[in-house]
Amino acid sequence: MSTKPVESADTNDLVITRVLRAPVAALWRAWTEPDLLKEWWCPKPWTTEVRAFDLRPGGAFHTFMQGPDGGTSDNPGCFLEVVPQARIVFTSMLTAGWRPNTPWLGFTADIAMSKEGEGSRYIARVMHPDVATRDRHEQLGFFDGWNTCITQLDEFALTLGRA
Repeated sequence: MSTKPVESADTNDLVITRVLRAPVAALWRAWTEPDLLKEWWCPKPWTTEVRAFDLRPGGAFHTFMQGPDGGTSDNPGCFLEVVPQARIVFTSMLTAGWRPNTPWLGFTADIAMSKEGEGSRYIARVMHPDVATRDRHEQLGFFDGWNTCITQLDEFALTLGRA
């Protein structure tokens, strides 16, 4: 498991690379079925409401998260690329139909998954428009938060079986 940025083509990226126990098919289901996505999407005890989920380039991807203390995080976005069983790219910089967005934290996430041994190689590359935004995301707890969610994804996907 990588807990610090790895060498990348762009210094504006934050990258996590892990080998997960769950197979790609189960990870894909957990990622692409909204009722399953909400089970692992944000660090517990926070909860997720999937407000829009149109899994295609230009389709809406909107989650709303709520913490036990009443804190919230509203995250409208857009899918950019969907390669079944391999890759999902989404951004907070656009909303459905390629409409420009001015998010509180702008980024594009490229999630790749591939078979590795009995499990899966999982790579989350999160690209930011500039170093300041990347640094802000990292200071907000990117590595702890995203790694917690990836662990939750792996544990949840394992319950979906090896189909």
